[in-house]
Amino acid sequence: MRPGGALLALLASLLLLLLLRPLWCPPDAPARSRFLMEESREDTLGTPAALRMPRSPATPAQHPTNSTYLNEKSLQLVEKCKNLQYGFEFLSNKTKGYSEDDYLQIITDIQSCPWKRQAEEYANFRAKLAACCDAVQNFIVSQNNTPVGTNMSYEVESKKEIPIKENIFHMFPVSQPFVEYPYNQCAVVGNGGILNNSLCGAEIDKSDFVFRCNLPPITGNISKDVGSKTNLVTINPSIIIQKYGNLKEKKAIFLEDIATYGDAFLLLPAFSYRANTGSSFKVYYTLKESKARQKVLFFHPKYLKHLDLFWRTKGVTAYRLSTGLMIASIALELCENVKLYGFWPFSKTIEDTPINHHYYDNKLPKRGFHQMPKEYSQMLQLHMKGILQLQFSKCEIA
Repeated sequence: MRPGGALLALLASLLLLLLLRPLWCPPDAPARSRFLMEESREDTLGTPAALRMPRSPATPAQHPTNSTYLNEKSLQLVEKCKNLQYGFEFLSNKTKGYSEDDYLQIITDIQSCPWKRQAEEYANFRAKLAACCDAVQNFIVSQNNTPVGTNMSYEVESKKEIPIKENIFHMFPVSQPFVEYPYNQCAVVGNGGILNNSLCGAEIDKSDFVFRCNLPPITGNISKDVGSKTNLVTINPSIIIQKYGNLKEKKAIFLEDIATYGDAFLLLPAFSYRANTGSSFKVYYTLKESKARQKVLFFHPKYLKHLDLFWRTKGVTAYRLSTGLMIASIALELCENVKLYGFWPFSKTIEDTPINHHYYDNKLPKRGFHQMPKEYSQMLQLHMKGILQLQFSKCEIA
């Protein structure tokens, strides 16, 4: 080889080494690389795979486009809402109760999460309710499920029975009367003070079936907030005794008041306690004698017993379920879509504004009788799972 050729070869080798130098790793590179991986894993702990954006430390961060940014924000919101659901489900099962302020903060967080019906979650929950209780066939006493000669046990006073004779049997409908079951959109209207100035009336009245509790007022100016359509309304027998004098001298006032509910079914717990039976039967005979449009139905005590056992497995262990939870449970079996209005067991709004217990008065429930915080936490879980929807604030006016 010529001297000049050797020099050229040496220069070419040096040039090649210089070009390859960026790809060369010093001896401690594996340890350093491992450290970066551990650091990265710690940084992303708890972050969903969809939100992790692995990149080399040497690579500059890319400025996302608007579309990418919005997608990332959407994914982050979804993850936040999932974590909220799991966290609340875990905490609500703990023995220590939440304070009112704790609940209001949780509801504030929930409101930032868009609600969407989850068909599979709904179907699973509905199937569990049907397996335990079967509201479609069993929630009212009918001639089909309670033949003449039955000795019916009371729901609460279970050792006491009432024999079903011909005169009682003929008070019952032949079968369940809800001919358009399953209903598409149902509204369950509670009586919470949160309904005042809510402007939810028009939305409620658009529902296919509207449930109400304990003969609440629906006429006059209040209808803009609570609506007026009623398909079924419950009556606590204590109302018949205390407000209407057990239908003696105040029978006409009672008939005038129930006329505001149109063709609604009147649902009474005649067989929960023996003390309820007489006043519940009086409602039936009063309507029959006056040829009123409304029809009387009675809760089946066996259905209420099974429903109570169902909710006890969820941690609701009060002396008695509230009427609101009973009706919401029935609606979940009778309806494809359920929305709850006026369910608000708090003394103030999330904006810290004081409100009455009911939209028409501030009479508080009997202490220790119901377990409202536990019940409401269950409703919040159903809302977060997309099984039913809770209305927390004012309704949007179309």
